[in-house]
Amino acid sequence: MDAISEQRLTQVWPTLALRVRQMALTLATLNIDIRVTQGLRTVAEQEELYAQGRTTPGKIVTNCRGGQSYHNFGMAVDCVPSTQGVGGVYTPDWNPSHPVWKQMIGVGVDLGLDSGALWRTFYDNPHFQLTGQYPEGEPSAQCAALLVSGGLQAVWNSIVLP
Repeated sequence: MDAISEQRLTQVWPTLALRVRQMALTLATLNIDIRVTQGLRTVAEQEELYAQGRTTPGKIVTNCRGGQSYHNFGMAVDCVPSTQGVGGVYTPDWNPSHPVWKQMIGVGVDLGLDSGALWRTFYDNPHFQLTGQYPEGEPSAQCAALLVSGGLQAVWNSIVLP
């Protein structure tokens, strides 16, 4: 993975980071590179994204307000694929109907990641999360309370994977 992705992975739950790295290694054998375009987001950053397309210019990219996204808990990342170019240049492929997206999503799901591309109500193609016992939708009140009382590490320590 590139340095930008690695820097972003240092801020998320280490178990999630490990699986994203495994996804990247698997995809690299298929000549597909991925970049982590988003990792941990502050509540303020989440609010800015929520405002986009509503009260500020742009396309709506999230239905989650600040504190309602697993990005705010370090339990989600957004990844974008790229077919390897000349000299290893990363050129993102933002077309979700391109086959590299299907391969990325398949590998992520095989590694136990929840893919936003498979959600029924709001498709979030780049989104992958690992939430354990917490629900697929918004983070629970218990998760939010742990963040307030003990920080990210307390949330991460509470996660139970199947």
